[in-house]
Amino acid sequence: MGNIFIRRPILAMVMAILMVIVGLVALKGLPIAQYPDISPPNIIVSTTFTGAAAQHVEQAVATPIEQQLNGVDNMLYLKSTNGNDGTLKTEVTFEVGANLDTSTMLVQNRVAQANAALPAAVKQSGVNTKKSTSLPVLVLSLVSPKGTWNSTFLTNYASINIQDRLTRVKGVGEVGILGGTDYSMRVWVRPDRLMTLGLTVSDLLAAISAQNEITPAGQLGGPPAPAGTAFTYTVKTHGRLATADEFGAIIVRSNPDGSLVHLKDVARVELGSLSYDSSGRINGKPAALLAVYQAPGSNSLEVKDSVEKAMAEVAPGFPRDMEYQTVLDTTKAISAGIHEILITLLEAVLLVVLVVFIFLQNWRATLIPLITVPVSLIATFAVFPLVGFSINVLSLLGLVLAIGIVVDDSIVVVEAVMHHIEQGMSPREATAQAMKEVTGPVIAIALILIAVFVPVAFMGGITGGGYSAVCRNHRHLRGFLCHQRPHPESCLGVEIPAGPEAWREASSGSLLCLVQPDLRPWHGTLPWLHACAHPQGHPQSAGRGCPGASGGWPAEMGALRVSPR
Repeated sequence: MGNIFIRRPILAMVMAILMVIVGLVALKGLPIAQYPDISPPNIIVSTTFTGAAAQHVEQAVATPIEQQLNGVDNMLYLKSTNGNDGTLKTEVTFEVGANLDTSTMLVQNRVAQANAALPAAVKQSGVNTKKSTSLPVLVLSLVSPKGTWNSTFLTNYASINIQDRLTRVKGVGEVGILGGTDYSMRVWVRPDRLMTLGLTVSDLLAAISAQNEITPAGQLGGPPAPAGTAFTYTVKTHGRLATADEFGAIIVRSNPDGSLVHLKDVARVELGSLSYDSSGRINGKPAALLAVYQAPGSNSLEVKDSVEKAMAEVAPGFPRDMEYQTVLDTTKAISAGIHEILITLLEAVLLVVLVVFIFLQNWRATLIPLITVPVSLIATFAVFPLVGFSINVLSLLGLVLAIGIVVDDSIVVVEAVMHHIEQGMSPREATAQAMKEVTGPVIAIALILIAVFVPVAFMGGITGGGYSAVCRNHRHLRGFLCHQRPHPESCLGVEIPAGPEAWREASSGSLLCLVQPDLRPWHGTLPWLHACAHPQGHPQSAGRGCPGASGGWPAEMGALRVSPR
């Protein structure tokens, strides 16, 4: 195994090509992000208690939910925010590394247990449980340059025609609409008229609920029907009300004299917005904002391109005086960061080529690190899916740090090989001898540097999650680079003549591989040798052994043949 890559160069080339292919295939499917996913996972529980103040929301909604959520598996803490608009937002934060899908399921189960204690209005509006998303990848805006459409129209158009289309894009996890709400039928009550007629708001709510609903009316001619009935008709009623006039015609009360009190008699009815608490604006003009969040593990650059392509398909169907803009693109920072790191990698490789060429004055020797470093770099990406890494600033930073170190190893190996070639050895023998000399120091340096970085990978929390990409990439890259170098455990056959001076001249100070079982340290007159051995069956092998400090070379040994194992 030791000399297999020296004796079989085709095998070495095939393995290098295979490493590059596997690395490129893995690289194509890797997610791209600015930073690794190191933040603690959050689950958001939200609902609305219409008309309630913040204190009432806390007492009637937040407290029952918090009591059930407290102590859920892997939870770190939870925080609730209650608003005077009746909204509740509870954030449940879990430990780093907790499975987000499992955590969501656990939270949903706890919220279901709290439903029995919630007010009827909250149950009617529903309690939503969803994964918390980080910053959006893109923020798009729908605007009306000439002011034809207001914010509510733009938001409603985005909700009906664009939101669902973008949600279906591959890699998109969620599309949220910011700064606006949907249309809603607003009933502005007139308290003075209610007091005059002796009505209450509850009377209005009951009348609206009773008369604004879909009621099945049955069938005509359905079985069992009289003989001769040929058709069955389904009766369709008016159903839900749609316009302000229809809502205004709702009968609130019938008086004994036969007169009717309609909703429009005690309130002003109009089509307005569901909420007036927020609105979207771009450069002072009304706008609808769509925040696009990527799904975990997706490629943000591909998500951006796919969303822009989808918007280009939807845009031709916009009403007049409506257009869209990209107001926030977080992928620009990702692209810029990755671009800078790639430039650093290129500069490192070019500096290596320059240094090797200047000092060795040999283009063939210069090509060695120029080939091995990119092969190692690409092969490292094959490890990314196995350890859950993405292509981000920190993971590429780990590659940059490792490139500078592994390049030094390449220079050391190339220089050692060139030295032996200049001494008259063939390239194959020079490679074997050079690797015999530098393998130990190179491996020792690699282990020392890995020992510095490895402890960081075992740190917990956000720090450990962020820097683990740096140290692990460093380790994997060094490993792939070392695997491309031959590590001979034996040397090619070389005839060594008798006598220490002849041995010194023949070996040129090289470290020779020893094949005999009776190896002993030699601390004598030839300190440049690590050990000596008698040939098998030599008459002096059992008695004299290796010479001592004052001993000379035993002439009776004759020539020693050192052969490959």
